[in-house]
This record gives sequence, structure tokens and C-alpha cells, in this order.
Amino acid sequence: MRIAIVGQRDFGKAAMDAFVKRGDTVAGVFCAPEKPGEAADPLRLGAEQLGIPVYALPSLRVEEARQALQALQVDLAVLAYVLQFVPQDFATIPRHGTIQFHPSLLPRYRGPSSINWPIILGDTRTGLTIFRPVDGLDEGPVILQKETHIGPDETLGKLYFGRLFPMGIEALMEAADLVVSGRAAITVQDETCASYEGWCRDPEAHINWHTHVDQTYNLIRGCDPAPGAWTLFNQKRLHLYDARKHSSRTFSQVKGRIGAVTAIDEQSVRISSQGGQIEVFKVRYDGGKKLPAPQFCAEAGLALGTILGA
Repeated sequence: MRIAIVGQRDFGKAAMDAFVKRGDTVAGVFCAPEKPGEAADPLRLGAEQLGIPVYALPSLRVEEARQALQALQVDLAVLAYVLQFVPQDFATIPRHGTIQFHPSLLPRYRGPSSINWPIILGDTRTGLTIFRPVDGLDEGPVILQKETHIGPDETLGKLYFGRLFPMGIEALMEAADLVVSGRAAITVQDETCASYEGWCRDPEAHINWHTHVDQTYNLIRGCDPAPGAWTLFNQKRLHLYDARKHSSRTFSQVKGRIGAVTAIDEQSVRISSQGGQIEVFKVRYDGGKKLPAPQFCAEAGLALGTILGA
């Protein structure tokens, strides 16, 4: 088939490469222009290396975008990690319209941080959806869905790169085949089951050590590696990564004040939380590099008994 890829970054490039590898024609790539000082977009670079026309437009609402897509005469447009709004007068130009990837089981977790929130909120299942985009955010009819578990210690990075990323590429190709062949069964989303969650950014990633240890742990792993759950040390942000949870079964097992550093060993640091402790193996302080937690403690003077978050 002849397709256009609309997307960015590693997922967009992986989708483009997968369609090219199996013999489809990627007639053009649409991606957002890079901001000053921003790293080069792998999708743009990959398309240029393959000699594929690139349209780095600040908006897909403009006539220039519509004319470019019309000129490509594609069978299908494939949206692979798109943060730009895609209007219907753009999405309906290809012969078989447009399909889009979303990393949740729609209609649950509509919105831009749909991988973070299921982990943060303690879900044990998630998945991905390929759907027809409409003007409402993530509201279009569903073509197919794939489900996967969320392990009790799984982080955002492990879930996305380990399963949702490769599953998403395969699902896009499967859905493209169904649509172009006329075999796609469309299911309207059930609005009574819909939920929307906004961005998970630094304000949402702020740790409150007085919440239950289960919630604190879910927040840390749901923000690992980005945006990184954080607490305060000497009034500066200390981001925590690669954590483990240790629940206290009785009052006698509770150690230290809430938010206190209770142990520092060769590999990790333990912090007291409501109902248990959080063991942390890596940290990043005040915008610096990630370091082993014990190394940071030695270099920064973070000692036993220090209260974090104050």
C-alpha cells in the first residue's frame, strides 16, 4: 500500500521503518518542526536518509498541509505518536482515511500521558488502541485493541519499551491491512466508560511521603523515567528512580519519621513512607546526571535521619 506517516520521535521512525521493510511505499512524512536547541527528530532524519519527502509543518490545519497530503495520493495516513491536532479535512484525504495509535484501552485514559496514569493509579492491565481519529481527543471509533498486564514492579519505561512500543508497531500494520482490504470492523467508543487524564509532568510527579506507601511506589514507577517522581532535599528537587517497595505489616516494623532516610547501604537508600519504606537505587539531583543513590548521599551529605520533602 501507499501511505503517509504522521508522527515524530522513535515511535514514528519505527512505524515508518516497519512499513518500508515489509514493502509498502511511504510516500511522505509529516512531523512537527524541531524547536531551537531540541535534538533532531529521528523520524525526520530517517525519512531524509531514505529519500522520503518530509513536511515539517507547525500545524496540520493549514492549506499547505492539506495540499501536500493530496499531492501524495496515498491509500492511508498512519498517525504514530502525534501531538499536533489532526483536523478531519486532513484525516479524510487518503483513499481509506487515517488510523491512529493510542497507548491505552480506549475509552479509558484518553489524553497525552496515557501510559503513566494506569501505573500511577495502580491498574494491573493496560494496552493499546488503533482507532479512527475525529476532532474530539482520542474519541474516534476503534479498529482493534491489544491488552497487556502491568507487573507489580513495572515502570513506565519497561512497560512502554518492553511491550507497548513493539505491540503498537505490529498493531498499526495489522490495522492498516484491515482498513485497506475493507475487512476492518469498527466499534464506537462507549462514552459511559470514558476517562480523561491530562499531562503527567513535574507538578503531578511531586511525592507526598504521607500518602500510603503503595501510592508513593506507584507514582515513582509510573514516572520512571519521565518525568521522574521527586522530593525535596535542601530545597532542591531530588528525582527518584529504580525503586522497590517494602510494606510494614505491623506498627513495630515502621522505622523513622515519615520521609526520613532510614538506611544507606552499598546499593540503595531507604526512605520511610506511610505504611512502609521505599528503597531507591538511583537518583538525579537538581537537573544533574543520574547517580547511584549511595554515591549521591556520600557526595551531597545526605545522612541517616534526613527528612526529605521538607
